[in-house]
Amino acid sequence: MLQNIKVFGIVQGVGFRPFISRIADDFFICGTVANKGSYVEIFAQGTLENLEKFVRAISKKAPPRSAILKVDVTEIFSEKNFTRFEIIESEHEAGDIFVSPDIAICENCAKELFNPSDKRYLHPFINCTACGPRLTILENMPYDRERTSMKVFPMCESCKAEYFNKDSRRFDAQPICCNNCGPEVYIFGSNERGAAAIRKVRKILLEGGIAAIKGIGGFHLACDAKNFSAVQKLRESKFRPNKPFAVMFKNLDAVKAECILTDSEKIFLDSPQKPIVLLPKKNNCTIAENVAPHINKIGAMLPYTPLHLLIFDYPDEIKNFPATLVMTSGNPSGVPITIDDEDAAKNLECDIIISNNRKILMRADDSVLDFIDGEPSMIRRSRGYAPLPLFVDKKNIPALAIGGELKNTFCLAKNNLLYPSPYIGDVGDLRTVEILKSSISRMIDLLEIRPKIVACDLHPRYQTSQIAAEISAKLQIPLVKVQHHYAHILSCLAENNFFGEAIGVAFDGTGYGADGTIWGGEIFICDTKNFKRVGHIAKFLQAGGDKSARECWRSAISMLKDFSVAKDLNLTAEKNIDAQIFMLEKNLNCVESTSCGRLFDAVSAILGICKVSSYEGEAAMRLQSAAETSTKNFDSIFEVGKNLILPTDKLFAEILSRRLEGASVADLAKFFHVQLAEMVAQVCEKISLQTKIKTVAISGGCFQNSLLSSLTIEKLKLRGLKVLRQKLIPPNDGGICLGQALATSNFLNLPKLT
Repeated sequence: MLQNIKVFGIVQGVGFRPFISRIADDFFICGTVANKGSYVEIFAQGTLENLEKFVRAISKKAPPRSAILKVDVTEIFSEKNFTRFEIIESEHEAGDIFVSPDIAICENCAKELFNPSDKRYLHPFINCTACGPRLTILENMPYDRERTSMKVFPMCESCKAEYFNKDSRRFDAQPICCNNCGPEVYIFGSNERGAAAIRKVRKILLEGGIAAIKGIGGFHLACDAKNFSAVQKLRESKFRPNKPFAVMFKNLDAVKAECILTDSEKIFLDSPQKPIVLLPKKNNCTIAENVAPHINKIGAMLPYTPLHLLIFDYPDEIKNFPATLVMTSGNPSGVPITIDDEDAAKNLECDIIISNNRKILMRADDSVLDFIDGEPSMIRRSRGYAPLPLFVDKKNIPALAIGGELKNTFCLAKNNLLYPSPYIGDVGDLRTVEILKSSISRMIDLLEIRPKIVACDLHPRYQTSQIAAEISAKLQIPLVKVQHHYAHILSCLAENNFFGEAIGVAFDGTGYGADGTIWGGEIFICDTKNFKRVGHIAKFLQAGGDKSARECWRSAISMLKDFSVAKDLNLTAEKNIDAQIFMLEKNLNCVESTSCGRLFDAVSAILGICKVSSYEGEAAMRLQSAAETSTKNFDSIFEVGKNLILPTDKLFAEILSRRLEGASVADLAKFFHVQLAEMVAQVCEKISLQTKIKTVAISGGCFQNSLLSSLTIEKLKLRGLKVLRQKLIPPNDGGICLGQALATSNFLNLPKLT
């Protein structure tokens, strides 16, 4: 009997064809297997009993990095007889595309890396079918060596033998290589290569220097995480006075020595994706204080490339190499991660650059995860996760969603799949704009999605809105503008595959409102077709334009009832206070605002925690850290009225009053979080009683705050409401492209799109 079997899902770049070949031998199946771009196709010939066992084994024994979505089996009536089973030449065929993200080095390769008797001993590019680069080296599908940046490295005879050996872990592994035929590491601007290059970098790091290290998706800047002077030198070179640096730990024991690690967090930290996970510092933490100043968490990650492991543990004369290295993105401020030598030499201030001659074709910054009530909360979705699609029970036309201005990612949609891109960054620099455009072009080609509609933010002055308009005009396709906070809620609905009516709570820093004012503390009744703004936090006059997002004291003065108190609080220099008051009294450079992000800033400023932010979200992060040191419990003292306006003006006034009376800063920080969460629960309960809607979706950058999210979820559930939140898609602006993409599904029936 002959069957045609099509397997859909993450089945390319994960050792799937070698796996099929092996189980075919186990069940005496003859035939072929090939990549088709959008799926793997198998022709299988054997007895009915063996074919049934073979098909069951495909799903039950699939490689650990694969993800099977569907298996279609069709009987074929043919006189053709196969005499063996073989992997044949890949062919291209249209359909839904699934691209494997980059995969961290596996345990087997890590053992071989340090085994002196292994042919790949100390090889910085060791990999197998279960690990190694994928997306970042891929030119197009199907996933074969000749369509990757490994094509310029011909396999040696030894590697070729493994590549064609069904019993080898590297059978049909596309990036297979060894010390004799693979890429090579080197010190940029020097003749030092291979082992000499690695030894040199280790020496520089040990002596307190800064190294630029080329990884899978771009360059990192690294230094000893326990060397205060080295960290400070790195801060000065990156113009980052306070923003936390991520730390790469040699192993799990090194993590446990410095951080509190739960079982749930360990699963993600040590997963094949190897993201950065935000972990609470231990009281006796010895990581330099200036690595993550003023906050109680460290962004921890484990080595995920062979080179990382070799830098930590190389057989040389160094015996006391640090077990913790700062490992932060190598990029100038406001620009995506650097991927080539020339840019690194030009833009990265460091003492040494260790690079390699394998080209990076797609940038992929490190993914970042926090945890809320024991479950993940994605902060930045990139390496290891992108471009895995989300599957939704809602049909989409081919669409491109450009995303937001900050923390930009874009999204491509087709059929029931939504593909968020790797993290791009803040689109405020011409270089970022060009990188965004080129990344869109590459993803369109890779996923073979030809957009018939493009979506962007409602804000008319965003660079992303202008890019969307250009693409719309060039391709002659419709342009859809989606309100920022509605896109946040749609993103949450999409991740949860929920398409009924919901109460949406969108809290963030800034978004262009449908009425032309600044929104950021919004309550909606909505579904995937429309939204109605039914409530919000108390309005205030926001003065100072974009400066108010950095200078928290401006928001504090804007919310004061008595301006004279500003000088008592010593918020800023008197001349600045006078200028701000003048603008507010004369309504100059002012806009009406409901920004919850600015509310966080204002409270942080009056409590003396943070009056000026050196990076986005600093004031809120420090406010949360202060709140989490308080052990005091608080009852609700505010009531949301029938107008569904959250009385945040009264909350601010109460905190100010208690602060002037000498109350604890930590207690007031916690008081703020508790009361705000209670207000959200109250307003949602009132709306639910009126509308009978029982589902609440929470999203927006403010819900990155694990304390606010946890309190809000708890209080909503106590009122019998179902809560949807994002777990593997960021609630911040890095996730709104998903909401924009979902919004385009409403245009399925437009005649001009058929």
